[in-house]
Amino acid sequence: MDQNLLYIIAAILVLGVGAQWLSWRIKQPSILALLVLGIIAGPVTGLVRPDEQFGDLLFPMVSLGVALVLFEGGMTLKFRDLKGHGRVVTNLVSWGALLNWLLMAAGCWLLAGFSLPIALLFAALVVVTGPTVINPLLRTMRAKPEVSQVLRWEGILIDPVGALLAVLVFQYILTGAESWAVFAQSIGVGFVAGFAGAISLGFVLRRHWVPEYLINVVTLAWVIMMFAGSDYIAHESGLLTVTVMGIWLGNMKDVGVSEILSFKESLSVLIISVLFIVLGARVDPLDILATGWSGVVVLLVVLLARPVVVWAAALGGNYTWRQKALLSWVAPRGIVAAAVSSLFALRLEDVGYPGASDLVAYTFLVIIATVVLQSLTAGAATRALGLAEAEPNGVLIVGANGVARAIGQALVRQGFRVKLADTSYEEIRSARMAGLETYYGDPISSHADQYLELVGIGRLFAMSRRARWNTLACLKYRGEFGPKRVFSLRNAEERDVSDRERPADEFRAPRLFGDDITYQKLASLLARGAEVRAINLNAEFDLAAYKEKNGSSILPMFTLTADGKLRVINDDAPVEEMSEGKLLALVWSAEG
Repeated sequence: MDQNLLYIIAAILVLGVGAQWLSWRIKQPSILALLVLGIIAGPVTGLVRPDEQFGDLLFPMVSLGVALVLFEGGMTLKFRDLKGHGRVVTNLVSWGALLNWLLMAAGCWLLAGFSLPIALLFAALVVVTGPTVINPLLRTMRAKPEVSQVLRWEGILIDPVGALLAVLVFQYILTGAESWAVFAQSIGVGFVAGFAGAISLGFVLRRHWVPEYLINVVTLAWVIMMFAGSDYIAHESGLLTVTVMGIWLGNMKDVGVSEILSFKESLSVLIISVLFIVLGARVDPLDILATGWSGVVVLLVVLLARPVVVWAAALGGNYTWRQKALLSWVAPRGIVAAAVSSLFALRLEDVGYPGASDLVAYTFLVIIATVVLQSLTAGAATRALGLAEAEPNGVLIVGANGVARAIGQALVRQGFRVKLADTSYEEIRSARMAGLETYYGDPISSHADQYLELVGIGRLFAMSRRARWNTLACLKYRGEFGPKRVFSLRNAEERDVSDRERPADEFRAPRLFGDDITYQKLASLLARGAEVRAINLNAEFDLAAYKEKNGSSILPMFTLTADGKLRVINDDAPVEEMSEGKLLALVWSAEG
């Protein structure tokens, strides 16, 4: 039996990682592939039978997985962001979330026959959207920024808000319905333990008592310790503890939160993958179908509550009815709803709570229906409402060094949106001081998949000092932007690379400015006073005339068409002796 369990665990890992890869390939939310493969592995084929195969380990295993998901979600909530992205976003993730919760709970209670406690819990679970389901949709919708930014930030901020609400309702159902004293104790212990865990871990990290290579595992152990300790003191308080701990730690000053979040990039993806194959294997499609007309009513309640909330949240704003209509339609439910509902159903079934067994079926019905329906229709709805963005001409630059900043500033002056991404805080700070948009982190990480906002951006210029990082970035964004819209700046070190170390030709991106132009050459010219200038040419004053008049040496970089299109100049697309148009070039004194 032990050997069979080893095979089952291996199969779950392979299926989970395979689902993540498949989602990346087809550019769809990963939750769909995870749930479908889980259902196939479970009820359809019988390969994975979690209750039978894991036995008493199932509940603590799922509990720990959900706890880590909630902790990471809590860390992404920044108090400054609640008001930093417009009034509509602030409204949607504050009183708008409460209004949505009450509307859905009332509808499920009055129209679908839910008991009031289960209606309140179900509504709390499906009040969240989440970046893992919103971001893939935004990339296919290509809606204008005034809509896409609201949807993106709502998805990021509402995850921990909805999770906290769901945990509080769950606590009440288990304890408050029997004794308000027990409920108060559970809530009190959860908040106190959460604050204590965040403050103590922050204290340790501020004083650098933990070496950098241990920060991730120490944080993981700390979270699990606080989760288990809180549950030991007050039953069922652990989830509240880790949610509060994540929110508080994420907002503490002088704590390297980005370092802590980095452990999530691999571990959390793995946890979510395993969790959802296991949870999906416990969902019988017949149970979802058995919801029948009641399920249709629940789905309509969820869909119809959204426009009421959006219209209320947008009152007094400058949003048109078209923008509000699109915001009302796009709100797929995601990972937090599925994970937390499954855990709560397990616990409520264990204590024999009536209606608990249906909680997962209704939640998964809403998740699958909203993700599939909105994935299929969001792009068409965006175009029909006239809110589709024009061809994105903005640029994502990998690297925030001096060369990247100089070129980025020149492009911004020409009206292009430019965002610089780097893992060096010093470089990012210099870019911010130069007035450039930045992303502090690795643009090829899973964190970037969720939080690197690319509205209006359709090109990649890989300009870091690290050749292999440039290559990886081009490989990642080739599928996102297209193979002819990713470019890499050569590094001098690449000239001396042997055939054993040189990437294969199919992995190499087109060069920026030509094969002979290197980062080191551009950095040297900029250090000697060279500037990136926009040169307007016409029939009377062509490129040759410019060179003769100014006595300057120039390196042509880009041409700009009359309709604002940017073209990279390199060996594949050389510049002729231009007689008309606008040229962006690096210009320096011929004597220099």
